[in-house]
Amino acid sequence: MKYSVGFLAVLVVAVCAFPACAAKARAQEQAAEAGQKSKSSKKSSSDKTQQPKPVATPAPCPTPTEAAAGPVLEAVLSQMDAASAAFHTAEANVTQEDYQKVVEDLSIEEGRIYFRRSKGLQMAMDFTGSSDSKYVLLTDNKVRFYQPKIDQVTEHTLEKNSSETESMFALGFGGRGHDLLKSFDVKLGGSELIDGAKTSKLELTPKTAGLKKYFSHIELWIELPQDISLRQQFWQPSGDYHLACYSNIKINQSLPDNVFKLKTTSHTKTVRP
Repeated sequence: MKYSVGFLAVLVVAVCAFPACAAKARAQEQAAEAGQKSKSSKKSSSDKTQQPKPVATPAPCPTPTEAAAGPVLEAVLSQMDAASAAFHTAEANVTQEDYQKVVEDLSIEEGRIYFRRSKGLQMAMDFTGSSDSKYVLLTDNKVRFYQPKIDQVTEHTLEKNSSETESMFALGFGGRGHDLLKSFDVKLGGSELIDGAKTSKLELTPKTAGLKKYFSHIELWIELPQDISLRQQFWQPSGDYHLACYSNIKINQSLPDNVFKLKTTSHTKTVRP
């Protein structure tokens, strides 16, 4: 089955941030861990129990502050278009915050993200060092979500040549500004500083039913003229949100091919919902 990017934006951008998906993943991992504990209990009591290494709590995203007035909306979109033409690769540290309004729960995790434009867009998100270990890969028009703890890959196929797909890709690094207008009403929210870098804040409201189902609005903080998204916030109709901020950004440097490959095992199970 092929999915529209409206559905898969959850996996690509929010990395399974929705409560139902996250709960299912946790349940699968807990079941796997329970099975491992059951096996280990059959070993001799003289065996030493290995305790998991503690994971440091990540710092939250920095809060933007007001800055002097910047360029008007058309100038921002045009500068994004110009920078997009020269974009090839990007990599950055990423901090993600996911907030669930009903239970007032905020989770934070850190990882690394990679983009490469080579006969289409490739993207990888590495959170294997976090407590909720996972690796998300977008290549060959497919999204693959790998959970090492249960050794499982969940695979989805994107619709080709979709205007929604193109617009969602524009939210990342090197996207064309005017491509946003295909699926969003775009407003300029002023200029703000993030860790001393001046950004133009864009406020996006989805036009299509597919995107409206998942996002009430989206906010982007773009550093110009490089067309770098330092911060992205995705608001859901429920009041939940997904926030991503980026640091240590490297543009147009060579990336190893192995970051765009999943490090699976001979026993990895692949499911295709």
